[in-house]
Amino acid sequence: MRAPRGAQRAKALASRIVTFSIVELQKLRHDRTELVTRAVQPVLWMVIFGTTFSRLHTIPTGSVPYLDFLAPGIIAQSALFIAIFYGIQIIWDRDAGILNKLLVTPTPRSALITGKSFAAGLRSIAQVLVIVVVSLLMGVGMTLNPLKILAAIVAVMLGAAFFACLSMTIAGLVRMRDRLMGIGQAITMPLFFASNALYPIDLMPGWLKVISHVNPLSYEVDALRGLLIGTSSHLLLDFGVLVLAAGIGIATASSLLGRLVR
Repeated sequence: MRAPRGAQRAKALASRIVTFSIVELQKLRHDRTELVTRAVQPVLWMVIFGTTFSRLHTIPTGSVPYLDFLAPGIIAQSALFIAIFYGIQIIWDRDAGILNKLLVTPTPRSALITGKSFAAGLRSIAQVLVIVVVSLLMGVGMTLNPLKILAAIVAVMLGAAFFACLSMTIAGLVRMRDRLMGIGQAITMPLFFASNALYPIDLMPGWLKVISHVNPLSYEVDALRGLLIGTSSHLLLDFGVLVLAAGIGIATASSLLGRLVR
């Protein structure tokens, strides 16, 4: 039987990516409370941190109320927190013998990584919707345009895909859950604070501005603000960076996947 080529090969690859994503999402059936528990932290950030700092008026955000400014950043944060530990799942798959079986099939490693990374993005959608509802209840001037919300979901999925690939890349390097947990905890908050999620980039010192400009989370937040609250943004640049980051992340994680089973 001849291997598929051209359009048939692309279709087969897309089908495998979708299949791997569905398999990852089916794991939620064993613990449906995960969606609720993961939504608690971003809601607390909005309710406690957001309302407190909006009353203090310590962070200048121009004509945009601080709660409005903060909401897209919290959406990006919740997706980051889900994705950055996604490498633990692939280590669990290795320990259970599942990864070995997948790697001996004709399926490209990139399809496996892509499926898992975008499953992380799909898991983040619940948090996006929760924060949108909470923001509206708190009086945030957030759009109800379905096309803009859909575009925001795409931005979140691309951002989550990159950070999930970053986690799986680290998993391929360290190959142990404990080490991955330590590294994930060490880099999560620096990634968050070295972005424009909580405050404008203009307020940062020079060295932090440089880090923020190479941090994909900054571009995700910028896209979310432009789409959800209508601030000035650079959507073409933002989505371009997110697509490029996700592509590089998938390629890097795929190249290191074999190290997990050695």
